[in-house]
Amino acid sequence: MTAYDPDNIFAKILAGDIPSVKLYEDEDTLAFMDVMPQAPGHLLVIPKAGSRNLLDADPAVLSKLMPVVQKLANAAQEAFDADGVFVAQFNEPAAGQTVFHLHFHVIPRHDGVPLKPHAGGMADVDMLKAQAEKIKAAL
Repeated sequence: MTAYDPDNIFAKILAGDIPSVKLYEDEDTLAFMDVMPQAPGHLLVIPKAGSRNLLDADPAVLSKLMPVVQKLANAAQEAFDADGVFVAQFNEPAAGQTVFHLHFHVIPRHDGVPLKPHAGGMADVDMLKAQAEKIKAAL
């Protein structure tokens, strides 16, 4: 398996080298808005401990990360009056992983509304900040 690269973009966000629209942080995890959202309220939850993905993550890290994923999925569903929540996590390029720091996508879903592609231009930062505030209010 390929080793964890501590120079990945999420490690840079954790270090404060790259800005992000943060919406939750504790001593083990960070959650922030996805800059290329597939739906309103699309957020990412990452551990502060470095691991490439689920396959090499320390189980102790996962045990602290998953309750935060659950908490934010509930908050995002409530904040966006969603019919459901899509939680996705990719492992290695063949599975669609493009950033090699363990992360979970949390995406509020509405019946009959397709997801946008996860590519293209970045979303407006003010819009992401407003969406983050809605989720924070639901926490």
